[in-house]
Amino acid sequence: MSAITPTTSSLPPLRRSGSMRRAGGRAWIIAVWAVTLFFLVNLAGIIGAVVTSSLGTRWLRAWLPAGWTLRWYGSAWSDFQLTQVLTATFEVVGAVVLLAGLIGVPAAYAMARRDFPGKRIVLLMFLLPLLVPTITYGIPLTTVLYQVGLGGSLSGVIAANLVPTVPFVILVMIPFIEQIDPRLEAAARVFGAGTFRLFVHVLAPLLAPGIMAALLLVLVRTLGMFELSFLAAGPTSQTLVVALYYGVFAAGVRPEQSIDAMAVIYMVTSLIWLLIALRFVNPTQIVGRSRR
Repeated sequence: MSAITPTTSSLPPLRRSGSMRRAGGRAWIIAVWAVTLFFLVNLAGIIGAVVTSSLGTRWLRAWLPAGWTLRWYGSAWSDFQLTQVLTATFEVVGAVVLLAGLIGVPAAYAMARRDFPGKRIVLLMFLLPLLVPTITYGIPLTTVLYQVGLGGSLSGVIAANLVPTVPFVILVMIPFIEQIDPRLEAAARVFGAGTFRLFVHVLAPLLAPGIMAALLLVLVRTLGMFELSFLAAGPTSQTLVVALYYGVFAAGVRPEQSIDAMAVIYMVTSLIWLLIALRFVNPTQIVGRSRR
């Protein structure tokens, strides 16, 4: 008696639909990995081409340059005055991080602990600089800065960058503050703690991870902020990303390898700060806290 091999049509409907779902799930996973791999290969190719060009003497129609050298980095450092540019960049980033923390954390505490008329409208106003394209409010903002005498200076660049970073700190800190039991603050006040001591001895230790997360993300965001820094910066207040833009598009003939060397310096600087931020910040933790 010959064995009968079951066909797909003879399988029960539940088993057939289950196998189809598993096959669809595997196809979806393969497609996601394929797209991710394609993206990573392209990204690695672009970065590798820039790094290779910055280290090559000549690179024409060949897989690799004719020789290797580091002189383009010295040329970029002197041609683009990177000592002054990096100094201005770190001054802007440091001031923005400090001021955004001093303004944003108390504002976030007030938004998390107080209910008042128009609170949702205020939250919407905080969201606007993060949702609206930067150039939309960047041009009128820098126009005002030039009218009051801050345009083209470090103070103007710092003030312009505070517009999107302070709301960012507020929105990141609100979930961290809301998870702290208000009874802890009430108990501290019962034992005689004033507002300053309450913040320093009770809230600050509990909010330290959130504050660190917000400020490190502000640091990385400010380092890569181009539009506002470009519109508000002057000759002595250019940040690294603005100087890179001028190096690419300004008039005159510059060696391509020198511009690529400056791009590598910018990438390395941003990557170092990003790795430091990710060392202290877990993006999934922020999302999880905001859902509570």
